[in-house]
Amino acid sequence: MALVFVAPNKYPGHVALAALEQELLSAAYGIREPHVAATKLNWWAEELSGAAASGGRHPLTRVLFDDERAHAMPQQRWLAPVLASMAQLDQGTAVDFAAQFNASSALHGALAELETAWWYGETASPERATRVATLSHLLFALRRLQDDVERDRLPLPMARLARFGLNRASLRQHSDARDQAIKAQLDDLRTAWGEAARLDGPLSVFRTLEAGEGERLARKAARAAEPLKVLQKGVPDGGFMTTLRAWRAAQRWQLQVGG
Repeated sequence: MALVFVAPNKYPGHVALAALEQELLSAAYGIREPHVAATKLNWWAEELSGAAASGGRHPLTRVLFDDERAHAMPQQRWLAPVLASMAQLDQGTAVDFAAQFNASSALHGALAELETAWWYGETASPERATRVATLSHLLFALRRLQDDVERDRLPLPMARLARFGLNRASLRQHSDARDQAIKAQLDDLRTAWGEAARLDGPLSVFRTLEAGEGERLARKAARAAEPLKVLQKGVPDGGFMTTLRAWRAAQRWQLQVGG
């Protein structure tokens, strides 16, 4: 829906940057073998290191570095998300929600800084984008609770598992304890989302829609008898309200950058 207002033919770099972000997140979270993920991320580190000089080999890199703003950014800004992805490959389950948030914000904060500078310039604050990008990831991880039970890094922190008497085996099956643990996680996410609204900095059009959808889904799941079912179902796509939200987000962006 956002592509209606961020036309790929007019803003190819904005779309390419969102696609690059997904490439890095797929490597960081979607590949179960750490050495395979590290190999892919190393390739991206090499690609982004030399893209300013060579123009890039990957189609996404070529689109990005065909734009002068890619050359104006420091190389470290391009490399930071890749390095953060590598650093978190061996991370285990966090102790509590605060530790979980801090661990996740290294990667998602680096992506938010890159994205904010691309959309709004180097002087724009990435503080709010960092917060909502991290929260969106933690919500997505919670939606995949059953799929990621065997991973070293669980979507629920250890203190929450201990409080509700849960272990890896019990996370696979529906129970009142699992529902309560998920709702407690959602409560922390919703509180943090409320705090994000008071932070400085703009959001990209894509980030605005993602964050709004995440907040609405978290509220709906928190009220449900079986919150995981609601999370897994997600929220309906499209419709007038989604179009209106996309238009408003694009209007705010254009007003801020003077487009």
